[in-house]
Amino acid sequence: MSTTPDDERIALFLDYENLAIGTREQLSGMQFDLKPVADALAERGRVVTRKAYADWTYFDEDRRMLTRSHVELIEIPQRMGAVRKNAADIKMAVDAMELAFERDYITTFVIGTGDSDFTPLVYKLRELNKRVIGVGVKASTSALLPPACDEFLFYENLDGVDLLAPQTRDRSSARGAGGEPPAEESSASKSLEDLDRLIATTISGLQRTGQGAVLASSLKRALLRKDPTFTEADYGFRAFGELLAHLVDKSVIELSEGPAKGDPLIEMASNPEESEAFKVLGDVVAKLDESNGTIVLSGLKNQVRKQIAGFSEKKFGYGSFLQFVKAAQTRGLVDLNWDSDLNDYSVRPV
Repeated sequence: MSTTPDDERIALFLDYENLAIGTREQLSGMQFDLKPVADALAERGRVVTRKAYADWTYFDEDRRMLTRSHVELIEIPQRMGAVRKNAADIKMAVDAMELAFERDYITTFVIGTGDSDFTPLVYKLRELNKRVIGVGVKASTSALLPPACDEFLFYENLDGVDLLAPQTRDRSSARGAGGEPPAEESSASKSLEDLDRLIATTISGLQRTGQGAVLASSLKRALLRKDPTFTEADYGFRAFGELLAHLVDKSVIELSEGPAKGDPLIEMASNPEESEAFKVLGDVVAKLDESNGTIVLSGLKNQVRKQIAGFSEKKFGYGSFLQFVKAAQTRGLVDLNWDSDLNDYSVRPV
C-alpha cells in the first residue's frame, strides 16, 4: 500500500558515537545537532519513536540536548573500545528488528550512522517492506551503506547545518541557570522575518520529498512536526489561511486551487530579489578570483553581505549558504568543489 508523507510513521535510531565523532572530526569541530535531522524527518512523516545509543558518560552535553528533543537514551556502560561499540551496534539492531515485528504501523526506519556494520540491518528491514533512510556524515560514512538504503541524508547537506559557523560555543552557555533555553528563544520573540524563512525552507523541503506544489494542510502538519508549539497566533494571525494570504501579499508564496475546498496548493513565488542575490554572488566570486585566485566558502557569505545588507539565503528557501551556492552552481553561475587540502569548499567563476 502506498503512503503519502503525512501517512508515514517513522522510527529513529541513532548510533550516536558514530555521528558525534564523525561530525566533530570531519566538520571542523562542529557538535552534532539533532534539529536539522528532526526537521528533515518532519518533512517526510511523523516520528513516533527516537532512540540513541552510546556510553553517555562521554557525551554529557549531547545527552542534555537529546533529552530536550525527547530522545530515549540507551546506555551502553562499558569501557571505550571495540567491545563497547559492538555492544551498542548489537543492541540497536536488535531493538530495530523487534520494533519492526511488533509495530506494523511503523513504515519508515531512520538509521543514523555511517557504519557499514548496519548494512545487514538495512537489508532485513527492507525485506520486511520497511522504507529505510540513512543519516551520516559524508566523510565518515562507508561507501557500502548509502546504496543499501531507500534514501540517505548526509548530515552536512541538511537544511540548518551551517558549515560556516563552527559551534565553538559550549551548549551550556545557551541555557539559563536552570538548564532551560534562554528567553530569547521563546515563541514571544518570533518575528515575521523568521516566519518567512521557516515557511520558505519547509516548502522547499516538502517539494524535494514530494511532487511539485504542496497542500496547505501538508505545510501546516510539517510546521507542527518541526515545532509542536507552532501557532499562527504567535505572529498575529487569527487563522492559517490569513497567514497564507499575508505571505502571498509579500510575494513569498503563490496559491492555486487544490483538490479540496479550503486546502489550496502552495508554491514558492518567483522572487526578483533571489535572482539579484545570485547575480551578486557571481560578481563577488569573479572579483575575488581576479584579486587572489583562491576563494573558499568560509567567509564568502560575509562578502555577499557587504553588497546586500542583511542577506540571508533562508529568505529564499535555502537552509544553508552552502545550499544557496550549490543552487548558483546549478544555474551555471559558479563552480563549487570540495578541497581536501583546504578542508573547505573552493568556489570559482565559471
